[in-house]
Amino acid sequence: MGEWRLVALVQTVAYLGLEARSVEVQCQVAPGMPGFHLVGLPDKAVNESRQRVQAALASLGLSLPPKRITINLSPADLPKEGSHYDLPIALALLAAMGVTDAEQLHDLVAVGELALDGRVVGTPGVLLAAIHASGLDKGLICPAVQGAEARWASGVPILAAPDLISLLNHLKGTQVLATPQPGTAQEPARGPDLRQVKGQETARRALEIAAAGGHNLLNSGTTRPLGDVHDFEQELLTRLWAKYPRGPRRPPAAQLDVHRTHTRKFSRHQCHVIKETPSLWLDLYP
Repeated sequence: MGEWRLVALVQTVAYLGLEARSVEVQCQVAPGMPGFHLVGLPDKAVNESRQRVQAALASLGLSLPPKRITINLSPADLPKEGSHYDLPIALALLAAMGVTDAEQLHDLVAVGELALDGRVVGTPGVLLAAIHASGLDKGLICPAVQGAEARWASGVPILAAPDLISLLNHLKGTQVLATPQPGTAQEPARGPDLRQVKGQETARRALEIAAAGGHNLLNSGTTRPLGDVHDFEQELLTRLWAKYPRGPRRPPAAQLDVHRTHTRKFSRHQCHVIKETPSLWLDLYP
Protein backbone atom coordinates (compact mmCIF):
# COMPACT_ATOMS: atom_id res chain seq x y z
CA MET A 1 0.00 0.00 0.00
CA GLY A 2 1.45 3.38 -1.02
CA GLU A 3 1.17 6.74 0.67
CA TRP A 4 -2.24 8.29 1.24
CA ARG A 5 -3.01 11.46 -0.72
CA LEU A 6 -5.08 14.37 0.50
CA VAL A 7 -6.96 14.67 -2.81
CA ALA A 8 -6.68 12.44 -5.89
CA LEU A 9 -7.86 13.60 -9.33
CA VAL A 10 -9.08 11.58 -12.34
CA GLN A 11 -10.46 12.94 -15.60
CA THR A 12 -13.73 11.75 -17.16
CA VAL A 13 -16.56 13.24 -19.24
CA ALA A 14 -20.21 14.23 -19.05
CA TYR A 15 -22.37 13.67 -22.12
CA LEU A 16 -24.48 16.58 -23.33
CA GLY A 17 -26.29 15.51 -26.48
CA LEU A 18 -23.59 14.51 -28.98
CA GLU A 19 -20.83 16.32 -27.13
CA ALA A 20 -18.61 15.41 -24.20
CA ARG A 21 -17.61 17.89 -21.50
CA SER A 22 -14.64 17.54 -19.18
CA VAL A 23 -15.40 16.39 -15.63
CA GLU A 24 -12.81 16.10 -12.88
CA VAL A 25 -13.38 13.40 -10.27
CA GLN A 26 -11.91 14.61 -6.99
CA CYS A 27 -11.53 12.14 -4.12
CA GLN A 28 -10.65 13.09 -0.57
CA VAL A 29 -10.05 10.55 2.19
CA ALA A 30 -9.90 12.39 5.51
CA PRO A 31 -10.28 11.66 9.23
CA GLY A 32 -13.82 11.83 10.52
CA MET A 33 -17.03 9.87 10.75
CA PRO A 34 -16.73 6.93 8.30
CA GLY A 35 -18.89 7.46 5.23
CA PHE A 36 -18.90 7.54 1.42
CA HIS A 37 -20.32 10.81 0.09
CA LEU A 38 -20.85 11.70 -3.57
CA VAL A 39 -21.54 15.32 -4.60
CA GLY A 40 -21.62 17.33 -7.82
CA LEU A 41 -25.22 16.96 -9.13
CA PRO A 42 -25.16 13.15 -9.63
CA ASP A 43 -28.29 11.39 -10.88
CA LYS A 44 -29.60 8.09 -9.50
CA ALA A 45 -27.25 5.92 -11.59
CA VAL A 46 -24.23 7.96 -10.49
CA ASN A 47 -25.28 7.84 -6.83
CA GLU A 48 -25.55 4.05 -7.03
CA SER A 49 -21.92 3.89 -8.17
CA ARG A 50 -20.93 3.94 -4.49
CA GLN A 51 -22.30 0.42 -4.03
CA ARG A 52 -20.82 -0.84 -7.32
CA VAL A 53 -17.38 0.61 -6.54
CA GLN A 54 -17.38 -0.80 -3.02
CA ALA A 55 -18.33 -4.27 -4.29
CA ALA A 56 -15.72 -4.11 -7.07
CA LEU A 57 -13.00 -3.22 -4.57
CA ALA A 58 -14.16 -6.06 -2.30
CA SER A 59 -13.69 -8.46 -5.24
CA LEU A 60 -10.02 -7.38 -5.26
CA GLY A 61 -9.70 -8.03 -1.55
CA LEU A 62 -9.78 -4.33 -0.66
CA SER A 63 -12.09 -2.62 1.80
CA LEU A 64 -12.91 1.04 2.21
CA PRO A 65 -10.86 2.79 4.88
CA PRO A 66 -12.71 3.75 8.08
CA LYS A 67 -12.52 7.42 7.16
CA ARG A 68 -14.70 10.08 5.59
CA ILE A 69 -14.60 9.59 1.80
CA THR A 70 -15.85 12.48 -0.33
CA ILE A 71 -16.15 12.29 -4.12
CA ASN A 72 -16.77 15.57 -5.94
CA LEU A 73 -17.67 15.65 -9.65
CA SER A 74 -16.44 19.02 -10.89
CA PRO A 75 -17.85 21.31 -12.25
CA ALA A 76 -20.46 20.87 -9.53
CA ASP A 77 -23.18 22.78 -11.41
CA LEU A 78 -23.12 20.41 -14.43
CA PRO A 79 -25.63 17.53 -14.16
CA LYS A 80 -23.96 14.09 -14.18
CA GLU A 81 -25.84 11.17 -15.71
CA GLY A 82 -24.96 7.57 -16.50
CA SER A 83 -23.01 4.65 -15.09
CA HIS A 84 -19.73 5.47 -16.88
CA TYR A 85 -18.56 7.36 -13.77
CA ASP A 86 -17.96 4.07 -11.90
CA LEU A 87 -14.45 3.51 -13.24
CA PRO A 88 -13.09 7.05 -12.72
CA ILE A 89 -14.57 7.14 -9.20
CA ALA A 90 -12.91 3.81 -8.38
CA LEU A 91 -9.57 4.96 -9.80
CA ALA A 92 -9.70 8.23 -7.88
CA LEU A 93 -10.48 6.33 -4.67
CA LEU A 94 -7.67 3.83 -5.27
CA ALA A 95 -5.26 6.70 -5.96
CA ALA A 96 -6.30 8.45 -2.74
CA MET A 97 -5.77 5.18 -0.85
CA GLY A 98 -2.30 4.81 -2.38
CA VAL A 99 -3.11 1.59 -4.25
CA THR A 100 -2.18 3.13 -7.60
CA ASP A 101 -0.08 6.12 -8.61
CA ALA A 102 -2.21 9.22 -9.18
CA GLU A 103 0.45 10.73 -11.48
CA GLN A 104 -0.11 7.92 -14.01
CA LEU A 105 -3.75 8.92 -14.31
CA HIS A 106 -3.01 12.57 -15.04
CA ASP A 107 -2.92 12.15 -18.84
CA LEU A 108 -5.83 9.71 -19.07
CA VAL A 109 -9.61 10.06 -19.40
CA ALA A 110 -11.57 7.17 -17.88
CA VAL A 111 -15.08 5.89 -18.64
CA GLY A 112 -16.75 2.59 -17.81
CA GLU A 113 -19.26 0.85 -15.58
CA LEU A 114 -18.12 -1.59 -12.93
CA ALA A 115 -19.74 -4.95 -12.30
CA LEU A 116 -19.85 -6.29 -8.76
CA ASP A 117 -17.05 -8.75 -9.56
CA GLY A 118 -14.74 -6.01 -10.86
CA ARG A 119 -15.39 -6.38 -14.58
CA VAL A 120 -15.44 -3.17 -16.65
CA VAL A 121 -18.77 -3.09 -18.50
CA GLY A 122 -19.52 -1.15 -21.67
CA THR A 123 -21.52 2.09 -21.56
CA PRO A 124 -23.06 4.26 -24.28
CA GLY A 125 -20.98 7.18 -25.53
CA VAL A 126 -17.44 5.80 -25.47
CA LEU A 127 -16.89 7.18 -28.98
CA LEU A 128 -17.66 10.70 -27.73
CA ALA A 129 -15.20 10.20 -24.88
CA ALA A 130 -12.51 9.06 -27.35
CA ILE A 131 -13.03 12.15 -29.53
CA HIS A 132 -12.91 14.38 -26.45
CA ALA A 133 -9.72 12.72 -25.17
CA SER A 134 -8.14 13.18 -28.58
CA GLY A 135 -8.93 16.89 -28.47
CA LEU A 136 -7.21 17.14 -25.07
CA ASP A 137 -4.26 15.03 -26.27
CA LYS A 138 -4.92 12.52 -23.49
CA GLY A 139 -5.24 8.74 -23.50
CA LEU A 140 -8.51 6.91 -22.83
CA ILE A 141 -9.34 4.12 -20.41
CA CYS A 142 -12.48 2.29 -21.58
CA PRO A 143 -14.13 -1.16 -21.43
CA ALA A 144 -12.38 -3.85 -23.44
CA VAL A 145 -15.51 -4.59 -25.49
CA GLN A 146 -15.48 -0.99 -26.78
CA GLY A 147 -11.75 -0.63 -27.37
CA ALA A 148 -12.02 -1.14 -31.14
CA GLU A 149 -14.72 1.50 -31.39
CA ALA A 150 -12.65 4.03 -29.42
CA ARG A 151 -9.49 3.21 -31.40
CA TRP A 152 -11.31 3.79 -34.71
CA ALA A 153 -12.24 7.34 -33.72
CA SER A 154 -9.04 8.40 -32.03
CA GLY A 155 -5.30 8.19 -32.49
CA VAL A 156 -4.56 8.58 -28.78
CA PRO A 157 -3.46 5.65 -26.60
CA ILE A 158 -6.40 3.40 -25.66
CA LEU A 159 -6.34 1.24 -22.54
CA ALA A 160 -9.15 -1.27 -23.09
CA ALA A 161 -9.54 -2.94 -19.71
CA PRO A 162 -11.58 -6.13 -19.27
CA ASP A 163 -11.59 -5.74 -15.48
CA LEU A 164 -10.27 -3.54 -12.72
CA ILE A 165 -7.47 -5.83 -11.60
CA SER A 166 -6.02 -6.02 -15.14
CA LEU A 167 -6.04 -2.23 -15.35
CA LEU A 168 -4.28 -1.85 -11.99
CA ASN A 169 -1.65 -4.42 -12.99
CA HIS A 170 -1.08 -2.54 -16.25
CA LEU A 171 -0.59 0.74 -14.39
CA LYS A 172 1.85 -0.98 -12.01
CA GLY A 173 3.78 -2.52 -14.92
CA THR A 174 3.15 -6.16 -14.01
CA GLN A 175 0.80 -6.74 -16.96
CA VAL A 176 0.37 -5.21 -20.39
CA LEU A 177 -3.07 -4.64 -21.87
CA ALA A 178 -3.27 -5.45 -25.57
CA THR A 179 -3.68 -2.44 -27.87
CA PRO A 180 -7.10 -2.69 -29.55
CA GLN A 181 -7.32 -2.65 -33.32
CA PRO A 182 -9.59 -0.10 -35.04
CA GLY A 183 -13.13 -1.31 -35.62
CA THR A 184 -14.14 -2.50 -39.07
CA ALA A 185 -17.25 -1.61 -41.00
CA GLN A 186 -19.95 -4.21 -41.47
CA GLU A 187 -21.39 -4.23 -44.96
CA PRO A 188 -25.18 -3.92 -44.78
CA ALA A 189 -27.43 -6.37 -46.58
CA ARG A 190 -28.89 -5.25 -49.89
CA GLY A 191 -32.55 -4.41 -50.06
CA PRO A 192 -35.15 -2.08 -51.57
CA ASP A 193 -34.31 1.60 -51.76
CA LEU A 194 -36.43 4.70 -52.28
CA ARG A 195 -34.25 5.54 -55.24
CA GLN A 196 -35.85 2.60 -57.04
CA VAL A 197 -39.22 4.37 -56.91
CA LYS A 198 -39.68 6.59 -59.99
CA GLY A 199 -42.27 9.31 -59.70
CA GLN A 200 -45.02 8.43 -57.21
CA GLU A 201 -44.29 11.53 -55.13
CA THR A 202 -47.32 11.01 -52.89
CA ALA A 203 -46.43 7.38 -52.21
CA ARG A 204 -42.79 8.28 -51.53
CA ARG A 205 -43.84 10.99 -49.12
CA ALA A 206 -46.18 8.60 -47.32
CA LEU A 207 -43.39 6.04 -46.93
CA GLU A 208 -40.99 8.69 -45.61
CA ILE A 209 -43.47 9.94 -43.02
CA ALA A 210 -44.42 6.41 -41.94
CA ALA A 211 -40.78 5.37 -41.56
CA ALA A 212 -39.68 8.57 -39.81
CA GLY A 213 -42.53 8.53 -37.30
CA GLY A 214 -43.05 4.80 -36.90
CA HIS A 215 -46.62 5.07 -38.18
CA ASN A 216 -48.87 2.47 -39.80
CA LEU A 217 -49.25 2.55 -43.55
CA LEU A 218 -52.46 1.72 -45.42
CA ASN A 219 -52.35 1.12 -49.18
CA SER A 220 -55.70 1.53 -50.91
CA GLY A 221 -57.23 2.74 -54.14
CA THR A 222 -54.70 1.21 -56.54
CA THR A 223 -55.69 -0.59 -59.74
CA ARG A 224 -52.35 -2.38 -59.98
CA PRO A 225 -51.91 -5.96 -58.76
CA LEU A 226 -51.75 -5.66 -55.00
CA GLY A 227 -49.42 -8.54 -54.23
CA ASP A 228 -46.18 -7.19 -55.71
CA VAL A 229 -46.88 -3.61 -54.65
CA HIS A 230 -47.67 -4.52 -51.07
CA ASP A 231 -44.67 -6.86 -50.80
CA PHE A 232 -42.33 -4.18 -52.13
CA GLU A 233 -43.73 -1.48 -49.85
CA GLN A 234 -43.61 -3.75 -46.81
CA GLU A 235 -40.02 -4.75 -47.49
CA LEU A 236 -39.03 -1.15 -48.22
CA LEU A 237 -40.65 0.16 -45.05
CA THR A 238 -39.01 -2.60 -43.01
CA ARG A 239 -35.72 -1.66 -44.61
CA LEU A 240 -36.16 1.99 -43.67
CA TRP A 241 -36.90 0.98 -40.10
CA ALA A 242 -33.87 -1.27 -39.89
CA LYS A 243 -31.04 -0.24 -37.64
CA TYR A 244 -28.38 -0.33 -40.35
CA PRO A 245 -30.05 0.71 -43.62
CA ARG A 246 -28.21 0.92 -46.90
CA GLY A 247 -27.20 4.38 -47.97
CA PRO A 248 -24.59 6.43 -49.81
CA ARG A 249 -21.02 6.26 -48.65
CA ARG A 250 -19.87 9.36 -46.79
CA PRO A 251 -16.48 10.97 -46.16
CA PRO A 252 -14.80 10.09 -42.84
CA ALA A 253 -16.12 13.17 -41.02
CA ALA A 254 -19.72 12.33 -41.91
CA GLN A 255 -19.16 8.66 -41.08
CA LEU A 256 -17.98 9.76 -37.64
CA ASP A 257 -21.12 11.86 -37.14
CA VAL A 258 -23.34 8.90 -38.03
CA HIS A 259 -21.56 6.54 -35.65
CA ARG A 260 -21.42 9.17 -32.92
CA THR A 261 -25.21 9.41 -32.98
CA HIS A 262 -25.52 5.61 -32.85
CA THR A 263 -23.01 5.06 -30.05
CA ARG A 264 -24.56 7.73 -27.81
CA LYS A 265 -27.90 5.91 -27.80
CA PHE A 266 -27.30 2.22 -28.44
CA SER A 267 -23.68 1.15 -28.09
CA ARG A 268 -23.03 -0.75 -24.83
CA HIS A 269 -21.40 -3.86 -26.26
CA GLN A 270 -18.96 -4.73 -29.00
CA CYS A 271 -20.33 -3.41 -32.26
CA HIS A 272 -19.30 -2.74 -35.83
CA VAL A 273 -18.52 0.77 -36.95
CA ILE A 274 -21.45 2.41 -38.72
CA LYS A 275 -20.15 4.00 -41.90
CA GLU A 276 -23.29 4.45 -43.97
CA THR A 277 -26.20 6.83 -43.55
CA PRO A 278 -29.81 5.77 -44.13
CA SER A 279 -30.99 6.24 -47.69
CA LEU A 280 -34.09 7.88 -46.21
CA TRP A 281 -31.96 10.82 -45.16
CA LEU A 282 -30.77 11.28 -48.73
CA ASP A 283 -34.35 11.59 -49.94
CA LEU A 284 -35.50 13.88 -47.15
CA TYR A 285 -32.45 16.11 -47.36
CA PRO A 286 -31.01 16.00 -50.87
